[in-house]
Amino acid sequence: MSNSKVRVRFAPSPTGGLHLGGVRTALFNYLFAKQQGGTFVLRVEDTDQTRFVEGAEQYILDCLAWCGITPDEGPHTGGQYAPYRQSERKAIYREYAEKLVAHGHAYYAFDTPEELDAKRKEVPNFQYGHFHRSELRNSISLTTGQVEHLLDAGVPHVIRLKVPEDESVRFNDMIRGDVVFETNQVDDKVLLKADGMPTYHLAVVVDDYLMKITHAFRGEEWLPSAPVHILLWKYLGWAADMPQWAHLPLILKPDGHGKLSKRDGAKFGFPVYAMDWKDQVTGETTPGFREMGFLPEAFINFLGMLGWNPGTDQEIFSLTELVEKFSIERINKSGAKFDFEKAKWYNAEWIKKLSAESLKLKVKAVLEDKGVAIADDELLLKVIETVKDRCTLLTDFYQQSVYFFETPKEYDLNAVKPKWTDTKTDFFGTLITRYAELPNWEATQLEIDFKYLCEETGFKIGDVMLPFRIMLVGGKFGPHVFDIVALLGKEETIIRIEKALVAFTA
Repeated sequence: MSNSKVRVRFAPSPTGGLHLGGVRTALFNYLFAKQQGGTFVLRVEDTDQTRFVEGAEQYILDCLAWCGITPDEGPHTGGQYAPYRQSERKAIYREYAEKLVAHGHAYYAFDTPEELDAKRKEVPNFQYGHFHRSELRNSISLTTGQVEHLLDAGVPHVIRLKVPEDESVRFNDMIRGDVVFETNQVDDKVLLKADGMPTYHLAVVVDDYLMKITHAFRGEEWLPSAPVHILLWKYLGWAADMPQWAHLPLILKPDGHGKLSKRDGAKFGFPVYAMDWKDQVTGETTPGFREMGFLPEAFINFLGMLGWNPGTDQEIFSLTELVEKFSIERINKSGAKFDFEKAKWYNAEWIKKLSAESLKLKVKAVLEDKGVAIADDELLLKVIETVKDRCTLLTDFYQQSVYFFETPKEYDLNAVKPKWTDTKTDFFGTLITRYAELPNWEATQLEIDFKYLCEETGFKIGDVMLPFRIMLVGGKFGPHVFDIVALLGKEETIIRIEKALVAFTA
């Protein structure tokens, strides 16, 4: 049932390239919002200034735009809950952190990094929580006077959540059902850092509340943080407004062991980012699906099926169809294995599915990037229609179609010369004459004439068909030979036969 009050958010950090797991989180948020007639919010979580990377925010926006996932609200579209960058909301968070301190749910901690390091060396598996907080420098272990003195002196401090002892935190996850955490396993997370910036834990709760987020979809790796966030919703008095949670399954390595990482892509030669990402510091470029030759339709289709299934045999979905069919109930609890061969299959299917007109600009870009000049768009459309079923990636269009626009520069002579004879030279000389006089230049007639000549001269079709293909394209590839001849036209076909005969008889 449509509900215009549904509000979801995708909240990436601008710290580098956008992993396909992040894009899938955005996609599932988007699908749910659109299906429910709700609002899809983009919020930039840039509170960790030490990890902030110049250009990363624009890159995230570009990735979403390429995928067709358009935010209804966000830093670049605006909205009634602006600003949508957490760094621009800095003044908001301290008020809530101080409120938590005032109500006894949080406290000031003055420990230096050196003091915390010493404690970690002293205590194996140290957690800053109820077991050890009284041994450290904070407003629980210090007197009120000492705390006031340190605050007045401007001593650097953080604000930590005071996690209660011996309690259970329970919530219902839309994917996993009933989830329970014991608070003794949860440490006192930092909520406000010494520089006044909130951590993710405080900011995400405050912003979700202020932006009226109704459903929070995020990766399974955030599940351990759920008890912290639920306690914050409770302690801030907002429990009744807490969004419904859904923790999405991990995208796993191809062997199913562990979360898919950037290193896996480098190791096995497949992309894990939506688009190429260039590290501004190292200059290293991490490859993306777009530049490798994927269509956004195929990429989104592939991602949508990673961890979700429609309950039918249908595998090819447009973004609109995914919106119609999507349901939380059919998201798997277990992780989804990344299968690059399956991703390529989706791409090949989408190349077949899309019209030549839809593919024209992308294919033109592939060819022009390789230095192939396209002067005739009408010919390009016919070429795309002829070869698209042979292409898995957009980049395949170069090899599959370059010979329509450029005469071959070299030939697979090893496939021709050992069996070449003078009678074959005569055969193609006669073919030139026949084709030059042919009034009807279309594939069926061209093939009939070729076969007639074979019968007249006593050649088996196989004996002369391969040399003919190599004359036209340079090698043993390409679509049906007479489709190639029809598209090349009479003049160009005859030029290619003549040129190849020189090479074959040299």
